[in-house]
Amino acid sequence: MRRAADTGPPDPFLAEVVRSLDAGRSVAGTAAALGVNTRLLHRRALPAFGYGPKTLARVLRLQRALALAREGLPYADTAARVGFADQAHLARDVRELTGRSLTGLLGGS
Repeated sequence: MRRAADTGPPDPFLAEVVRSLDAGRSVAGTAAALGVNTRLLHRRALPAFGYGPKTLARVLRLQRALALAREGLPYADTAARVGFADQAHLARDVRELTGRSLTGLLGGS
């Protein structure tokens, strides 16, 4: 708790990176909207998030997909709604990012 109390407010630049990528904007589009190049965006994102903006965008998209799937939306519809090419693309991203299947991640068999 002391460590949290000693930290300042979130960096508005990084908060905007998250908002932009979470809205589905591309890394290049996010960088342009923030008035920086993609290399600077990567350099700022890496220490803040532990990975670059492209991986952050994948993680945020996965979080949106998981929220929809938990609400009962069929996997194919979930994939389409959050911008995956198809259900197989969603399944590959889930496995690559989590090491688990989508069904396994959501508590199924």
